[in-house]
Amino acid sequence: MAADEELIIDSDAPSAEGAANYSEENIITLEWNEHIRRRPGMYIGKLGDGTSSDDGIYVLLKEVLDNAIDEYMMGFGKHVLVTVDESTVTVRDHGRGIPLEKVVDVASKMNTGGKYDSRAFQKSVGLNGVGIKAVNALSTEMYVESVRDGMCKQVRFSGGVILEESDIKPSDEPNGTLVRFTPDKDIFRDYAFREEFIIPLLKNYTFLNTGLSIFFNGKRFYSKNGLLDLLKENLTTDPLYDIIHLKGDDIEVVITHTKQYGEEYYSFVNGQHTTQGGTHLSAFKEAVSRTIKDHFGRNFEYSDIRNGMVAAVAVRVQEPVFESQTKTRLGSRDMGPEGPTIAKFIGDFIKKELDNYLHKELGVAEIILKKVQENEKERKSMAGLTKVAREKAKKVSLHNKKLLDCRIHLNDARGDEDLKEASSIFITEGDSAAGSITKIRDVATQAVFSLRGKPLNTFGLTQKVVYENDEFNLLQAALNIEDGLDGLRYNKVIIATDADVDGMHIRLLMITFFLQFFPDLIKKGHVYVLQTPLFRVRNKKTAKRVGKKKKDSAPEETYYCYTDEERIAAINKLGANAEITRFKGLGEISPEEFRDFIGPDMRIDRVTLRKEDAVGELLEFYMGKNTSERQNFIIDNLVVEDDTQLES
Repeated sequence: MAADEELIIDSDAPSAEGAANYSEENIITLEWNEHIRRRPGMYIGKLGDGTSSDDGIYVLLKEVLDNAIDEYMMGFGKHVLVTVDESTVTVRDHGRGIPLEKVVDVASKMNTGGKYDSRAFQKSVGLNGVGIKAVNALSTEMYVESVRDGMCKQVRFSGGVILEESDIKPSDEPNGTLVRFTPDKDIFRDYAFREEFIIPLLKNYTFLNTGLSIFFNGKRFYSKNGLLDLLKENLTTDPLYDIIHLKGDDIEVVITHTKQYGEEYYSFVNGQHTTQGGTHLSAFKEAVSRTIKDHFGRNFEYSDIRNGMVAAVAVRVQEPVFESQTKTRLGSRDMGPEGPTIAKFIGDFIKKELDNYLHKELGVAEIILKKVQENEKERKSMAGLTKVAREKAKKVSLHNKKLLDCRIHLNDARGDEDLKEASSIFITEGDSAAGSITKIRDVATQAVFSLRGKPLNTFGLTQKVVYENDEFNLLQAALNIEDGLDGLRYNKVIIATDADVDGMHIRLLMITFFLQFFPDLIKKGHVYVLQTPLFRVRNKKTAKRVGKKKKDSAPEETYYCYTDEERIAAINKLGANAEITRFKGLGEISPEEFRDFIGPDMRIDRVTLRKEDAVGELLEFYMGKNTSERQNFIIDNLVVEDDTQLES
């Protein structure tokens, strides 16, 4: 059996009879492309439809881009052209081009690539020879063209199978590789690429590779100042002092403090955004805390030093080892086969460069000292309160009252990154709203936290309220985020409220709470809002027949509409037989109907936080004490819903 094939048991075999007649017929061998198509999650993580930044189609884009960036890192080609429409991506680099005789092998033979030879790719991201093969297998069409020294080779694939292959022939094009692919819509259902997720990805590439120009649909992205530009791009509140920017061989860091609570980090390895951190981020946090503590000669708590810190670290490691194929967490302990440990390398750099900086920039050092002392003072003032709050959170039976946990946490499977990736928690308003979700949720991965009434408006309050308020104290304990996001128990925190004024108000209060005390939870893409249908439009004749048979069964001609446009379209389809129901609360939707609304295809909107959002001003206006100004705004923008339209 070839190295790129896998021996598996055919899952389609009948269970009872198969157990009794287990034979050679039950053993099948999959070709490389068929294995990727059957098990895409092993190679690209989740699938998705393009509505989330970590959906599979963006992983495919990244796999192709990584190859282009690796060429730039090796000193070849300063321009990368990226063209994307709703379904197709084209990436053209100006590197050396794939060796012409090996174009087919590189695109369609597992464990094949030039990055095993560290002399050619010293500090590359893609080391396992899988990336572009996964793109090939999961695309209905992939076209690869390589140009080297006036000659070119072209190959066209579908699902990893060669459709057309040219001979090596002359070309007037400059050196480089062009890859065009269209993800398979049978695998990525109803997907569409979205610029809101592509642009941050491309910007990160330029921040980490100063001098590189990426042209996306004709628009140029370029960075002159590296991570300094990255931090300025991502800061949503003013820094307390000028950003500290330190660079060395194979390392670059930026550090500042803001008035926000919590810690916020961006970490990278060989140009790869390690969203889950890893050994390099842990070493960086430890080194910065220790250096600042030693510089001032005070016995500061590390948490006081880092509260309010916003920073980024990028390192280049030889032959990095990641904890998953999607490369979101670094597992390497060493900088390379013969190099120092990552902890020592980063620790030595920070100790020398940051300490020197603080000795030179006395004004910055004074601001940092004042910030740490303020953090220390606030922490000590809450010491007794936090102890009581923690004890109360432990005593309260979260699993029976506020929190209905999912099985992966009840079984203490927190160390499994794949399970954590799939986990989510719904924050609902009251027991009635939680009822349908609780009855129909996936108990393995979906948890439910029920709020009691409207939560407190936390705008302008201090962190003390997190411990004084039972709802927030227990929610913080359920999420396990008191000491930062490293302990976060759920990948998605989903606010699920009624589609009415009260539900919207609760949604805003919860977002305000997260923005005030856990902004990184939003910035890292963990907070979402559940979209539930506003209307059900169904054939009234069919509905009556079905209703006599089974209460919760939905007739075939039933449309769940999230907008007025969808409602009108459904009414036009059913004509005079249309029966319209306006859902005003989650409790009105039966469990069976709710099944699809929180299933794999549920509609959730990610809550985003950008510098241009001017969050401080927004919160001041909508959640502050300017009651009269806000009242006038509501009156001026009031829209009255015409109930007669709902009954037509």
